[in-house]
Amino acid sequence: MGREFIDMFDEWAETYDDTVTGQDPQYKEVFDKYNEILQTVADAAEGYTLEFGVGTGNLSEKLLAKGLDVTGIEPSKEMREHASRKFPQLKLVDGDFLSFPDPGHEIDTIVSTWAFHHLTDEEKEQAVSAYVKLLSDGGKIIFADTVFSSAEGRSRLIQEEKDKGYDRLVRDLTTEYYTTMEVLRNIFQTQGFHVTFKQMNRFVYLITAEKA
Repeated sequence: MGREFIDMFDEWAETYDDTVTGQDPQYKEVFDKYNEILQTVADAAEGYTLEFGVGTGNLSEKLLAKGLDVTGIEPSKEMREHASRKFPQLKLVDGDFLSFPDPGHEIDTIVSTWAFHHLTDEEKEQAVSAYVKLLSDGGKIIFADTVFSSAEGRSRLIQEEKDKGYDRLVRDLTTEYYTTMEVLRNIFQTQGFHVTFKQMNRFVYLITAEKA
């Protein structure tokens, strides 16, 4: 359910913003065009919006600036506290992609950035199946996350990072649940979504799934 990573995010909360702004060389390319990617996700969101994996609230800030009704869902206590200090107006609850409070009404947009890979492929499918019931007709899921173009692309990318000596990034890429475009396409299409992928940097794709 992704909660096996909570301790890591509790520890990362105070330095997360440094990492995403490129101050960690191993993750510089993972977070390349960070603000542009966040803004692209925010620009596509509309109406009642659920954000999963709020972190320190950087996407939330852009969603709120757009005037959207946003509920943020974040399992890490330290991350929630950090985001609440930055954006006290944000509605923020304890939860994760699979377990979260009932919003009490239909949702128009579900968003997340750099977080969906914390679910196994089976859990990803469970999550998308649940979101179909939450979304209004024509509702959208807009995720930005590291995705491999193919199994071969996975092997090639990981080897390139090994050759650079980026041991922490390699450990991340090989122990968390990063998946391929083919797997995600099948998950969304099976649940009745029209899904498209747009590459945003060397690692990250914008995933837009519209409810049919």
